[in-house]
Amino acid sequence: MLEYKIHQDKFKEYVVFLHGIGGSSTIFGKQLHVFKKHFNVITIHLPGHGNSPSVKSYEEDFSIDLNIREVLNVLDHLGIERAHFVGVSLGSIFIHALLQRHPERVLSAVMAGCITRFTTFASILLKLGDTIKSFIPFMWLYKIFAYIMMPRNNHAISRKLFIREAKKMNRHDFLCWYRLTPFVKSTYERVQEHASHIPKLYISGKEDHLFVKALEKDVREDRSAEKVFLDDCGHVCNVEKPKEFNEHALDFLIRQQTMSLRKVQ
Repeated sequence: MLEYKIHQDKFKEYVVFLHGIGGSSTIFGKQLHVFKKHFNVITIHLPGHGNSPSVKSYEEDFSIDLNIREVLNVLDHLGIERAHFVGVSLGSIFIHALLQRHPERVLSAVMAGCITRFTTFASILLKLGDTIKSFIPFMWLYKIFAYIMMPRNNHAISRKLFIREAKKMNRHDFLCWYRLTPFVKSTYERVQEHASHIPKLYISGKEDHLFVKALEKDVREDRSAEKVFLDDCGHVCNVEKPKEFNEHALDFLIRQQTMSLRKVQ
């Protein structure tokens, strides 16, 4: 089973935090103490991260579906039928895939630094990375992408955090996750069809230059989606602007919790 930690009060709804590639639950360090006041919080390390099973441990091909099943196995183990989900970067991609395949398990979703598709420039970079990944240390590749994604001085804290956490990952696991990048676009293509009724909040930095314009365009027609774009902020907005992120995310989630309680009553 995937490594997880739970902070629980039986009278609260659950929020599941999902990190980015090469990351860990430490990426949510500035959220946990605040969110625990209002929700049961579960942090999960995806395969190949933290003390979760290595990608090598699975006998089947590594895929997005496998990861969805593993996360849902944790919730099933804990007896949790539905939860709110909060994801950053890769975590947001995962939530979109979950909304497509199992919308009945999602109460609402908050997605930070969300990626709906890659720009032409980003696609070229990924293909270049695919070409050279066998010839260079994977941390070189990770650092290059970290600096391209988060190039400004005010992105330094989140950039260093991402690089520091990625050093704990082994090469094989990282490259298996890297091979899933071509499927990013497909994780969002049918979200509005399958999960148009599920409330979603997208929080991105206006300086998230590789992804924010595509995100704004793609979610424009989703009536259940709210969008917040933070000034002077890059890809990892929950780290760079924790106060603003927490305010927007908690306001959204508490509203959803209040509405669900009214329905029960």
